[in-house]
Amino acid sequence: MLKKTTNSASKIFVLDTSVILYDHHSIMNFAEHDVVIPITVLEELDQFKKGNDTKNFESREFIRLLDKLSQNHMIQNWTPLNGKNKGSFKIMMNPDNKLNANEIFGEEKNDHKILNAALSLKQTEINRKVVLVSKDINLRLKAKSLDIAAEDYETGKIKNISEIENTGKGVIDNLDNNIINSLYEKGVLEGKEVFGKRRKNLPQNNTFYILKGIESNASILAFYQSQQNLFSKISKTKAYNVSPKNAEQAFALHAILDPEIKLLTIQGVAGTGKTLLALAGALEQRKEYKQIFLARPIVPLSNKDIGYLPGDIKSKLNPYMEPLWDNLKFIQNQYQESDKEYQRITDMINQEKLVIQPLAYIRGRSLSNIFFIVDEAQNLTPHEVKTIITRAGENTKIIFTGDVFQIDTPYLDSQSNGLSYLIDRARNHSLYAHIKLEKGERSELANLANELL
Repeated sequence: MLKKTTNSASKIFVLDTSVILYDHHSIMNFAEHDVVIPITVLEELDQFKKGNDTKNFESREFIRLLDKLSQNHMIQNWTPLNGKNKGSFKIMMNPDNKLNANEIFGEEKNDHKILNAALSLKQTEINRKVVLVSKDINLRLKAKSLDIAAEDYETGKIKNISEIENTGKGVIDNLDNNIINSLYEKGVLEGKEVFGKRRKNLPQNNTFYILKGIESNASILAFYQSQQNLFSKISKTKAYNVSPKNAEQAFALHAILDPEIKLLTIQGVAGTGKTLLALAGALEQRKEYKQIFLARPIVPLSNKDIGYLPGDIKSKLNPYMEPLWDNLKFIQNQYQESDKEYQRITDMINQEKLVIQPLAYIRGRSLSNIFFIVDEAQNLTPHEVKTIITRAGENTKIIFTGDVFQIDTPYLDSQSNGLSYLIDRARNHSLYAHIKLEKGERSELANLANELL
């Protein structure tokens, strides 16, 4: 048996299943501290290991990692985690506690077995701090009610959500009107002509600006390309007969149509036109790509899987995909049925040049020469977003749309979801742009709901 010499300053972290399904490598991210995996967690992971979803992948990878780390050790004893200054881990069997969470909460369930593991450690490791780590808020609250320290898994979380809120656009006031006029006439200006002595350090990221002259009526929309240090004029152009209705939509459509921007995120509440603009821009550029993919993750609105719904798989999935079809119908209805543009959309669907599917159906495919729109991206984990982008081949453009404050997945929040993670990590890259749409354009009634309710 391996005996462990402990440092009372080091902590013991008890991991919940939700943490491992979020990040299979999480066991390695606790520095010099020790990690305990309750046997109940392994049993739950065994149920998740089959399938093609990300949670199935995370489950399989964690089991493989644990097998690799265990080598010849019996893992109910402390086993070293590989790496300098790393702690150890062990699997903890179901303990026999005087204080039993199943009895306290009046129900025997896996969450309570995990709490019992933490309670047992508190009783046996009296000189060390025991912390339950879980993505499940309710489980953390239950732990705290039992006097167990509990916290969220912080690795990969955005520390300051307000920083990404302000990414991608800005306003420059009180410019000489000659600068505004020059940009109108030439179409492009060097960054130093606009910034002048205003900024010692030029922006490192691609940024959309509203440039305003000293005279109140002098203004222009512009895009600053950080790599070229150039401002270019933005015009409110149409895409497949869809026109931008405000400055932010003009910014978004410019980025959608810009071939130099390969990765784009569009954030905004419902009704701001995120998906509509992305799809209209894709249709406008249909000749530049082999296919257009429009996908979204399937997130049931109850605690039951879609398998509980009646009908075949198509019937089960249709309700989740209807919002995407609604956007397509809106664009198609900009034309008469006799117009070639109307018929072209129908032909593209029939020929699978335009594909609308759940994201799980597309996962694993190679994305070459594809215009790929991922809707509701706030319901993805950082790993899922990374997996999608790493599938991109030559001449592929990927757009992620969503609202980081409207999350349907129980173990994600505004700081830990994949869309926030992507905005934070990619914001200084020359291939990337981000825009936040703020003004709802669906209807006055929809705006009333967003503003007042």
